[in-house]
Order: sequence, then C-alpha cells, then structure tokens
Amino acid sequence: MKFMKLGSKPDLFQSKGENLRYVATDVAADMIVTVGDVKFFMHKFPLLSKSARLQKLVAVSDNGNNEEFEINNIPGGPAAFEICAKFCYGMTVTLNAYNVVLARCAAEYLEMYETVDKGNLVYKIKVFLNSSIFKTWKDSIIVFHSTRSLVPWSEELKVVSHCLESIASKVTVDTSKVEWSYTYNRKKPLNEALSYDGVRKQVMVPKDWWVEDLCDLSADLYKRVMIMIKAKGKTSSDVVGESLRLYVQKRLPWFGKKGVKKDGDDVKIRSLLEMITELLPEEKESVSCGFLVHLLHACVLLECGGIRKKELMRRIGNQLQNATVSDIAILDIDLVQELVAIFMMRDQNGENEFVEVKHVDAGAKVNVAKIIDGYLAEIAKEPDTSLLKFADLADMVSTLPRSTHDGIYRAIDMYLKEHPGIGKSEKKRICRLMDCRKLSPDACRHVVQNERLPLRVVVQVLFFEQLRATTTGGIAPATANGLQPGGSSRTNTEEEWGSVATSEELKELKGEMEKDSGKKNKAKGVVVSKRILMKVFSSKDKDSDNGSSNTSESSSTNAEEAKSCTPTSRSRRHSLS
Repeated sequence: MKFMKLGSKPDLFQSKGENLRYVATDVAADMIVTVGDVKFFMHKFPLLSKSARLQKLVAVSDNGNNEEFEINNIPGGPAAFEICAKFCYGMTVTLNAYNVVLARCAAEYLEMYETVDKGNLVYKIKVFLNSSIFKTWKDSIIVFHSTRSLVPWSEELKVVSHCLESIASKVTVDTSKVEWSYTYNRKKPLNEALSYDGVRKQVMVPKDWWVEDLCDLSADLYKRVMIMIKAKGKTSSDVVGESLRLYVQKRLPWFGKKGVKKDGDDVKIRSLLEMITELLPEEKESVSCGFLVHLLHACVLLECGGIRKKELMRRIGNQLQNATVSDIAILDIDLVQELVAIFMMRDQNGENEFVEVKHVDAGAKVNVAKIIDGYLAEIAKEPDTSLLKFADLADMVSTLPRSTHDGIYRAIDMYLKEHPGIGKSEKKRICRLMDCRKLSPDACRHVVQNERLPLRVVVQVLFFEQLRATTTGGIAPATANGLQPGGSSRTNTEEEWGSVATSEELKELKGEMEKDSGKKNKAKGVVVSKRILMKVFSSKDKDSDNGSSNTSESSSTNAEEAKSCTPTSRSRRHSLS
C-alpha cells in the first residue's frame, strides 16, 4: 500500500474525555472549533495561515479574543478535521488509501488551496492520488470503496471518476503486462513461482485475475465498475460472466443451494439479483448455464420482477443442453417444463413466430433428453411429485433422440419405488413412457428381476430380448410380433396385463427365455416366445380366485400387445386423459 508522510513535528494532539481535543503547548488556545460533538481547542495562526474558510469565519466574527466556531457540515467529521489541523501545525500526518479521500474532501471544504499558502494540503493530496494511489490496483479499489461515505464531495471532486478509470484501465490491460499485486498471485504457493534452480520465474497471469478483488466493493460501486469495464470492450464476455458469478456467490452464501434458507434483507438481495441479471453479457453462452439456473432459482425465491425472470428463462432454454442434472435439480418441475418448451421452440424472426427445434445440433437434443431423464429420476424421489406432471415432462422430450431408454427406465423405477401406493392404471401410464426395445442388456436384466413393474412390461422386455438373440436377419411382420400367422391364443384382461409378477414367476420366465435363447432355429425361437407367453397367463389363471375362463381370439390381439412398446404407438400411449 502506498502512503505519504506530511510534516515533521511530533503529534501534540491530546484528548480529554471523548468530546474534547487540544494541542499540548505552552501557548494558550485562542480558538475553539466545534465539529459535530467534538470541541477542538486550537490556535488561530497555524489554522488561518492554511485555511481560507477559517479566515472568513474569523473575519465576520465578533466574539472577542477567545473565538468559538461551529463546523457541522465538514465531510468526514471530526476525524477529517483533525488531519487538516495537524497539517496546519506541521505535525506528522500519514496519508494512505484509507484516509486520503477523507482528507481530500475536508481540505476542499476548508479551502486549503495554493492561493492561500504554497504547498497547501489540496495540492499535496492531488499529487499523491495521481502519482501513487491511482497507479496502484488495490489502493484504487480501497479509495473507491471509501468514496461511498463521502458523496457528493467525492463525486464533485472527480475522485470517483478517477477511481473508475484507474480500475477499468488496469482490468483491460494485457495480462503479460500485469505487474501489480493481485489476489490470485498472493494465493500462489512460493514453490510454483520458482524454477528448478531456485530462480524466480514468470508466473502466467490468468485472464480473470481481477474478479475476486472487486468482490470487496458494495453493490452500487461494483455495478459502476462493471459498466465501465464492459464499455471499454476489451474484456472477454466469459471473464465478465465469471466476475458476476463470483460476486453473487460471495454476497449470498445460500446461492445455488436447494433447501437452504435464505437470509438477509429481501429488498437488498432482490436489488442485487436484478443488478447481476442486468449486467449479464449479451454474447451467447458467455455465462454458464448452471449460473443462470441458480440466478433463476434465487429470483423465484425472492419474487423478482417478471421481466428479469423471463429473460433468464429465455437464456437458459436456449442453452439447456449445457446444464447438468445437479443444476436444474434445484428448480421445481413447472419451471423445468417451461425451460424445455423454450428449448423445443426457437424464435425464427424475433417476433412471435416459432418453429420446432429441427435445426438444433443433434448432440444438443441428446444432451437435453439425458438431462431431463436424470432430473425425472431426482424428482421421482420426492413423495409429492405428481404423476401427471412427471409424465408430461417425460412426454415433452419423447421425440428427442436417445441412444437407450435406460435413463427414463431408471426414473420410472425410482418413481414406482417411492410411490408404492399408486394403482395399476397409473403404473401402466408411467411405464408407457419408455420404449422396451431401447433398453440396454443391463437394463433388461434389471427389468426381468423388478417386481415393481406390471407383467406386461416384463413380458415385452423378455420377448424383445429373445427376438434380438434369435434374429440375425429380417422376419415377417406377423412372426416378429411374437406369434405364428394364423395361430390363435387366449385374450388377456387388463387386470392380467397390469398385474405384477411374483419373484417365482419372474425366475421361471427368465429361465425359459435363457433356455430357448440358446436354440439356433429362428422359427422355433419365435414359437417358444408364444409358448412362454401362454405359460405366464396360464399361471395367472391358476392363481385367480374367481377362476375366470379363457377366451380365444385371433393372434392379432397378442400382436398388438407386443407392439404397444414400439415407437409407432408412442403418441397413443402417452395420453394421460
């Protein structure tokens, strides 16, 4: 930190109680100056030789020899007046970044100009500011912070504008020329800055070296600095975004955390969030999607203005593929549905016409489907998650490409596990969200052993697994649906299809499948599929209490059941009405 010493005489100021200050000399005081609630017993000559204002006060006064004056509006109060008084007496005064603005404003108020005395305080402080303070990074920030309590004097004296220019200019300088002290450098271990022979080497300065230091500023000052930095146009938008992210995280410890109670003044926090949102760079993906999501979450908690919330949602929706499950897990399902809707629709001409997302990179679509599958698995653990909203959100991304349906299966299984009381029709609805043919072998093995799933799903997975194992070429459509053309079978009721198989039945069914999958005859493999299906429903008939009789229908009935998991029937199966 830079400093400047003024005067050479010893400091003779002493206190008597809390509200009385005097100079310990043999000469009696002939002037009393009251500043706020503090009385200063002073001598006219040293003060009047430096201050034009005090000269004017004495000139119009008729109080006699022991004159008393009140100065209640001096910027900085008693502390600032004492600095100026010590300078008048020639006593040692040390100015630094913390008190220089205080002294500058008070000296201006007391009119301590060159016209009154050569080398007066105003001139010396100006030289110190321009030659030392404004050339130093940290000192400029400290001085800028101190101006907040000295408005409007610091504004009128252009101290604020000089601070802004100093800080912004240093931020925009090429990193290879950064030589001043900064937070990042102080945190670097010493051994990282030394070469193998112990000689200090040049440390590469990161582009965002300055962001942490600006976190010391209050919100109003930080905003002014960031506006100046952005106006210069020499700082990359991603570094500006990083500065905004770090600032809000420093100010709000609960930021980005789900279930953590917010603390502090809601009005101030709301103002901070709106300021950060306003300062966000316009460049696409200049700010991480996770940061935007956390901003949105905080804005919802604080009930910020609708315009800010709408803007955040637009930006998140347009780069939703860059989010993570942990990012959006803090949002409620209604907000996530809105974000997915924005992703699925893109503004075509900047007005009110929208088109379905047909030209978005395929990788982005895959990522969004994966993210939403993961989000569904997260909210499935919550007891109050509505089945209708769960299914609606899954439907919204059903047209997006997926390499497998393992993610949506995991979410469905988690929902069934956490909501054991849902009915058969609800189970059927939620299971229709996945395509059994797109499950990986590991997922299929899990399905076969999953006692929470309806029997329909288990049978379909087993059938498609066997079909994959026994088919190396094309099969006639009627055969591929699981039955021989012209064959007949019994019709299975909705209660049978929706029932949950016991562990013994699943084990027996799986054993039959594994046994038949080893046979090489493709035609026989398909016949076995029919035999297994018949066996499952025969076992169900034996366990039925009412002993209902079987009904024979054409093979197309079972064929439709086997096809109910295929993509061609998705639009019908996704209906929840």
